[in-house]
Amino acid sequence: MGEFWPVQDVLAHLGGSWRVERGVRDLASGAEGRFTGTTVFGPLDGAGLLHRESGTFVWQGVARPAERTLRFLPGDAPGTALVRFSDGRPFHDLDLTSGRWVADHPCAADLYRGEFTVRDEGHWRSVWRVRGPAKDLVLTTGYTRLV
Repeated sequence: MGEFWPVQDVLAHLGGSWRVERGVRDLASGAEGRFTGTTVFGPLDGAGLLHRESGTFVWQGVARPAERTLRFLPGDAPGTALVRFSDGRPFHDLDLTSGRWVADHPCAADLYRGEFTVRDEGHWRSVWRVRGPAKDLVLTTGYTRLV
């Protein structure tokens, strides 16, 4: 088996609950933060999955509740997904048929570049590198399937 684990259908693979651990590093200031929580990929009316993430984000010693919601819709090619923000705006596409995917998301003057890798049936991760005039960040998130 290679370094990546191919996923035939990203929506079928992601369905269910995942433990989430995210490290956030501000490369400009050296500050670091950590998010821990869960992500649930549940059915979305029509087609696709509703991604609900909730947990605790600790930044510079201060813990706060944090959450986000995304929509994972069927993609243009079989087994792929189109990721949208909760309000429907496009975020990025996702194709894990090779077990690895790189996606870009321009946000104002900043560029978010995400690399998604699947290790096996129960583990995947994303690494977002954010560069721009206001941001210089690395967000590394590990997902472990909850049974």
